[in-house]
Amino acid sequence: MEIYTAEQLTQKDCVACTGGETAYSLAEAESQLGLLDGWQLTHEGKRIRKDLEVKNFLAGLAYFEKVGALAEAEAHHPDLHLVGYKNVSIEIWTHTIDGLSENDFILAAKIDQITV
Repeated sequence: MEIYTAEQLTQKDCVACTGGETAYSLAEAESQLGLLDGWQLTHEGKRIRKDLEVKNFLAGLAYFEKVGALAEAEAHHPDLHLVGYKNVSIEIWTHTIDGLSENDFILAAKIDQITV
């Protein structure tokens, strides 16, 4: 699988998965993740996650609204968590392949462009 810079990823759009795609290997996921800011691998390399701290509860909700609008536009939906009123976590993976696809990194790169 080709590895892209964050800028290259933001120029792409998520493409619907049919379930026949091959998930990124751990090495491929690590290489791609190395070009994104603040994301980490979880679930034995099958998901990526980013943790942030926002100013307050309402700022977290406003951030999630922006992330949600982006996710809907890309038709690729992350798990969103708001814990302790100002701790935000975003977790992304491709459910149909139970692992990581290019879509996950595209969405992550685009989420990174959203101001907190």
